[in-house]
Amino acid sequence: MAFHPDDLAKYPSQPGVYLMKDQRGKVLYVGKAKNLKSRIKNYYAASGDSRAMVPFLIAEIKEIDTIVVPSEKEALLLENTLIKKHQPKYNALLKDDKTFIGLLVTTHHSWPMLRLVRYKGKPKEKGLYFGPYVSAFAARQVFDLLTRLFPLRQCSDAELKRRTRPCLLYGTKKCVAPCVNKCTHEEYDLFVHGAIDFLKGHNKEVVKKLQADMEKASENLEFERAAALLKSIEQIREITQGGEQVVAKAKGEDADVLAIYREGYEVCLAQLYWRDGKLMGSEHYLFQEIAEENSALLSSFILQHYKEEAELPKEILVSDPLSDASSLEEALAEKVGKTIGIHCPKKGDKRKLVSIALSNAEAHFRQKKDQRELTDKTLAELEEKLHLNRFPSRIECFDISNLAGKETVASMVAFTDGEKDKQRTRLYKIKEAKPGDDYGAMREVLTRRLIRAREEMDLPDLIIVDGGKGQLNIALEVFKELDIASVDAVGLAKEEARHDKGLRAERVFLPHAPEPVSFPSTSPLLFFLQRIRDEAHRLAIGFHRKRRTKTVIRSALEDLPGIGPVKKKRLLSHFGSVARLKEATVEELSQIKGLTKKDREFILALKKR
Repeated sequence: MAFHPDDLAKYPSQPGVYLMKDQRGKVLYVGKAKNLKSRIKNYYAASGDSRAMVPFLIAEIKEIDTIVVPSEKEALLLENTLIKKHQPKYNALLKDDKTFIGLLVTTHHSWPMLRLVRYKGKPKEKGLYFGPYVSAFAARQVFDLLTRLFPLRQCSDAELKRRTRPCLLYGTKKCVAPCVNKCTHEEYDLFVHGAIDFLKGHNKEVVKKLQADMEKASENLEFERAAALLKSIEQIREITQGGEQVVAKAKGEDADVLAIYREGYEVCLAQLYWRDGKLMGSEHYLFQEIAEENSALLSSFILQHYKEEAELPKEILVSDPLSDASSLEEALAEKVGKTIGIHCPKKGDKRKLVSIALSNAEAHFRQKKDQRELTDKTLAELEEKLHLNRFPSRIECFDISNLAGKETVASMVAFTDGEKDKQRTRLYKIKEAKPGDDYGAMREVLTRRLIRAREEMDLPDLIIVDGGKGQLNIALEVFKELDIASVDAVGLAKEEARHDKGLRAERVFLPHAPEPVSFPSTSPLLFFLQRIRDEAHRLAIGFHRKRRTKTVIRSALEDLPGIGPVKKKRLLSHFGSVARLKEATVEELSQIKGLTKKDREFILALKKR
């Protein structure tokens, strides 16, 4: 039996929290109210609530419990606690698996480094964080620019200790090689402070210095260097242009802007970050079957999202008026230990910021980003589980294929941002390694690929080799020989060296780890790794089969008199296999240009072999 409106008279008129439950006693929705009786009654009034999900909610309600508290502020805090505890179907609950992308400067280290990182919730690693950024692409743009302007190390702490000579980045002037004391701590710290100043928005000083260096290079007739400096200046202006336009409007203050776009029972909440008057990043949260009003959703979001350890703004601007704004400010101050103003501007520059957030919320609502968010989450987990030094934006996987040691070939597949990058696919004929020497073949193909990638400054973030500890050690040896310290490597081996797509045990070998890492057979991360490895294996097998077929056909044609290189090529192109060639009719052979009657007779004689 559903809840009946006649029961409303028994509810108190004090502030508090109400819990709507279904027939099994499960909490469907948690809400707060200044007057509990009035708020609950509003759900059942003929013209009381027009939200799309309310009729569905009411139909499921069996009972409504209430908890009376002394003040509206206490109701806010209790509501937040109960939402987290019961995780009601019709409330918005932030997930802790949301990933962010930002830049980290490891200031605690004697030789700090700049890293592009993804993290969930509060970042675990020590250091100075900047971001989160609007997108992974925007963050990489800033990171690439900074690695050119400020040549800080990019290798891991362990690699820094092991090195006895500079790596490739030193030769390309992207690192000042602190590993072998090519610079002093004072010189290195200048680059560290320069990178931090730039990230804090003090880019005008950086541009002035670059312009001075560019003019000096031009005077010395160093035109290539001057052109490179000009490109850097243009990139800085391009990256910071949008922010500069907002500086006057935001008056250089730190503020977060929250805006909601709603269609039916689906909601998108946009959160934009302004720091020092510049738009530094945004996040979007999608909710379904949410019964909360916009104001309630905003209040709930603020209490769930803002924590003491987070980077907190001075002010939060919201798209909808909050009747409990003053109570929310008090509750937030107690929670984070800092007073943060909460306002819904009606006009002026701050309202323009809210309008930008509203436009972002609507635009994101209409975009299909579910798969992209899933891929980002997978890559973030890959970085965490495999203890990688870099976010694996681009992954390259290598596989070797041969039959009884003959016609050895290799394949390389590339995945960029979690998706197959067909333009980077490569197939290799093994030229130097001896037949059957898989280690030698892996060394050859990795060396050929990485030498070219180094020359083109196109190194991947992660290399996966199909195989166990032996193949991984080969990759690490190639890294050492080529002075490459900024690429991660792992080995992926299937149980019993099988390459079927069944749920077999997989082992992931990591550098300097005695035992491989295993994943559950149903792990999404495992499926992702299998997808990459299976694609590399499929290409290698296909290329090997094609090479083997051509070799067999050539062998079959070698004994035929009068069939030279040109005719062989035409026959190979037309028939593709010995089986098809043996089945050829006189009419089909007549279509091959240049074949004489005698040639056709010799070829038809193949059927008798």
